[in-house]
Amino acid sequence: QVRLVESGGGLVQPGGSLRLSCAASSGICRYMNWYRQAPGKERELVARAVSDGSTNYADSVKGRFTVSRDNAKKTVDLQMNSLKPEDTAVYYCNVVTIVTMKEYWGQGTQVTVSS
Repeated sequence: QVRLVESGGGLVQPGGSLRLSCAASSGICRYMNWYRQAPGKERELVARAVSDGSTNYADSVKGRFTVSRDNAKKTVDLQMNSLKPEDTAVYYCNVVTIVTMKEYWGQGTQVTVSS
């Protein structure tokens, strides 16, 4: 069982920045991801950090968000810059373990972009 603890959400003005962090309790993760879900919308993949060092981003956040992982610390961060009101959502940390390919979710953290 892998527990994920997220931190860093909050309220920020448009154009501002926030950094989300997620720490896994155990396990070696192939994928460490950030998803988000806005009210009335489906959950969507925002950014992915793969164990081989590669990263992927949703088109809507490319150039503004940066995902980074620390394998030794079992953490994955999401640096969000130039935030827009449409980035408002609950952000979820998600990991997939490398051996069993089991998926785990964090509890979610609210990000609100508003003036």
